[in-house]
Amino acid sequence: MSDLSNVFAVTALVFLLAGFVKGVIGLGLPTVAMGLLGAVMAPAQAAALLIIPSFVTNVWQLLTGPRFWPLLRRLWPMMVGVCVGTWPGAGLLAADTTGRATMALGVALVLYAAVSLAAVRFRVPAGAEWWLSPLIGGATGIVTGATGVFVIPAVPYLQALDLDKEELVQALGLSFTVSTLALAAGLMREGVLATSIAGTSLLALAPSLVGMFVGQYLRLRVQPQVFRRWFLIGLLVLGGYLAIKSRL
Repeated sequence: MSDLSNVFAVTALVFLLAGFVKGVIGLGLPTVAMGLLGAVMAPAQAAALLIIPSFVTNVWQLLTGPRFWPLLRRLWPMMVGVCVGTWPGAGLLAADTTGRATMALGVALVLYAAVSLAAVRFRVPAGAEWWLSPLIGGATGIVTGATGVFVIPAVPYLQALDLDKEELVQALGLSFTVSTLALAAGLMREGVLATSIAGTSLLALAPSLVGMFVGQYLRLRVQPQVFRRWFLIGLLVLGGYLAIKSRL
């Protein structure tokens, strides 16, 4: 099998699994894709591959909820912060030749998995959201640009806003969609999102959607909380491996 065929096969399998995880628990496609692809290729290349599957699946998640405009009016300062933070951060991801981006990716995955497994519950004090949202957005943007992972600290922050279940899912879709677009703009500026990679990213959309459909079908037939726990344990191990691998 040629090297190109190997890339297509690995990419298809990774996005099939990533889509399945997203279908079952409602998030995880970029995180799983970056973690697994980051083990076999440069994080900048992995980030470029996830752009189209991440964008399509997150727009789908964003538009299926009932409160898009109220959430956008509430969260726009955070979204602006995401864009501002991602713009310089993408340069860190694209320019890395020392393995620091891989280590940062591993650390981000470990932090997210550890906080989620610990079930730490944060709460945003009344009156603090107006100034905290842009700061969280900026921090998320820097992490996104440097690692390709959108979840830290955006996910714990959105969970701390006391949104109901449907609002939270839609807010996550909004955050991930904006993060994907900001990352794509940064990678294009750095010359990483070339036409050939964009084509492979488009091909990765099909297995992502297949995996997502299967995951959604099984959501009512499995225990999502048990699945999520094992998913986070796997993410913890994968993140640790990436952090250690980059130092060897």
